[in-house]
Amino acid sequence: MITLTGRLICADAAEAGIVRAHLPEHLRLTREEPGCLSFSVRPTDDPLVWQVEESFADREAFAAHQARTRASAWHRATAQVKRDYRISGL
Repeated sequence: MITLTGRLICADAAEAGIVRAHLPEHLRLTREEPGCLSFSVRPTDDPLVWQVEESFADREAFAAHQARTRASAWHRATAQVKRDYRISGL
C-alpha cells in the first residue's frame, strides 16, 4: 500500500478560492480510480491550509493517479499551490 499525507498551503485567499472551486471534482475523480483506497482533502483551522491523506492499493495505482492528476484541470488550476507531502510505501 502507498500512502501520502501532508498539506496544501495556499499563499492567499485567491489560491484558497481556486482550491475550493476545483476540489469537489478532483475528489470525485480520484475516489473513482481503480486502486484508490481512500482520498481526503480537508480544511484545517487555517483557511489557507488543507490536510491531505491518500492511500492506494499499490505502486501502479498510485502512479496512475499521479499521471491522471498531472493531466487534469485540478493540476492546471492549482499548480502554483505549495504542497508539503510525505509518501510511504514506495
